[in-house]
Amino acid sequence: MCRVILGIGIGGDYPVSATIMSEYSGKQSRGRMVGLVFAMQGAGLIVGPLIASILLGSHISNDATWRILLGLGAIPGLAVFYLRRQIHETPRFAMAGGATEEAQAAIAAATGTGAAPVNAGESSARHPQGALEGFGILARNQRMLPWLIGTAGAWAMLDFCYYGNSISSPEILALLNPTATELHNVLVQLAIFAVFAVPGYFVAIALLDRTGRKRIQVLGFAVMALCFLLIGVIPSVTVHAWPFLILFGISYFFTEFGPNTTTFVYPAEIFPVEVRTTGHGVSAGAGKLGAFLGAFLFPDFLASSLGIRGAEVNAGCVGVVGLLLTVALLPEPKGKSLEELSEEAHAPARVSLEPA
Repeated sequence: MCRVILGIGIGGDYPVSATIMSEYSGKQSRGRMVGLVFAMQGAGLIVGPLIASILLGSHISNDATWRILLGLGAIPGLAVFYLRRQIHETPRFAMAGGATEEAQAAIAAATGTGAAPVNAGESSARHPQGALEGFGILARNQRMLPWLIGTAGAWAMLDFCYYGNSISSPEILALLNPTATELHNVLVQLAIFAVFAVPGYFVAIALLDRTGRKRIQVLGFAVMALCFLLIGVIPSVTVHAWPFLILFGISYFFTEFGPNTTTFVYPAEIFPVEVRTTGHGVSAGAGKLGAFLGAFLFPDFLASSLGIRGAEVNAGCVGVVGLLLTVALLPEPKGKSLEELSEEAHAPARVSLEPA
């Protein structure tokens, strides 16, 4: 039951945090700013295994260790609960919802050009459509529906691979080295995150506004899928630790540099203000469905006759699907204002026989 409540909170935070940063950012820095929000996941990837390693190394019982780790998760949650109350509603959302004075106060607070209350409180902006009506707007629009399929589908494919590998990494490492201790495997996992995953976030942040979201997402899906397939089709990779760890680590770098960051950024940009959080929420929800399937199926893949190889071949094929969805359905929002992207979303779809 606590996990259900946690899911509601995280499910609400994904679209809200991305949209707040997107709507407060300029077009030349929007990718970097929204990417920075998501890159804090990298801090969690380091802090979580680091604390677990300290607890395991101090010989505290496993029964107490998991309880301490779970309880510590309340600290960032409480920080968000407090700090989010200090943030004004975004000017774009407030203006679209008829709260003109609130929009002006938010602009003043963000730019430091006027007095504004420290505690922003609840927004008075009101929009005519709820979540179902917002989904209807997305589903009926000939441009936004393919975009939604692209953002949701790519996120689902990414999370299938990402959470399948991440959550099952202790089992993967145990199959690779059956005699290793639990502390050893946690430290190896920490090293992979520190050496490969975390730099991937910051390379993405540095290049998102220069290279573009679509190119980075395509490159990320392509390399991570290639790494998974190489692990699966070359038998010797899963026999020797170093070849496996290098390919596994490279896949993590290009996951973070690529679709793990861009799938969070994309829906916060391409959908209009009236359905921006709805589009992002649907996409994030599809991602978590993919995460559930990956976490649920990977142990079965690992327990099959092919073991690690079978699991990674499946992940590689799913990564290829994510690449194809990106190429076929998603636009490039780099360098465009949110207003320009909204006009593009509402423009009638044109049918052309010429190649894009």
